[in-house]
Amino acid sequence: MEWTGARYADKPTVEVRTWIDAPPERVWAVASDVEAMPSMSDELESVEWLDGATGPAVGARFVGRSKHEALGEWATTSHVIEYDPPRVFAWAVVDPDEPTAIWRFRLEPKEGGTELSQWMQMGPARSGLSFAIDRMPEKEQKIVFVRMREFERNITSTLEHIKTLAES
Repeated sequence: MEWTGARYADKPTVEVRTWIDAPPERVWAVASDVEAMPSMSDELESVEWLDGATGPAVGARFVGRSKHEALGEWATTSHVIEYDPPRVFAWAVVDPDEPTAIWRFRLEPKEGGTELSQWMQMGPARSGLSFAIDRMPEKEQKIVFVRMREFERNITSTLEHIKTLAES
């Protein structure tokens, strides 16, 4: 990821893609299993469906518990905002109308396998990162850039895990 000078209000995004030697349905089974995501993440510690949901569907909610050395521990409720098997799965964090972040998996059949991308957008609503920016407003662009690079590394790692599982 190159320096963009983005501020939080710019709603910066990051996207990582990988090609997987497996059909979209097999990749989908792994990528849409949010309860398995903690085993693929350095930050996400647990995921639990809410309101009796047992899997993704538009409007379904889940709570994710995360931990970061510099940011501490937190829990957020996410709302599934797109669910189109085996193509798109997206969720908004905290509030679907004014999210603190949006996350999305996209799958496309490609070259006998599947191209999988994971995309995320920071903001527009305030998040835990906003407190760091409040304390050091002169460093906002650096804070945003460092966090976006962390997201890029974490997404890359998640996609590698999904690839390994889907191809096995």
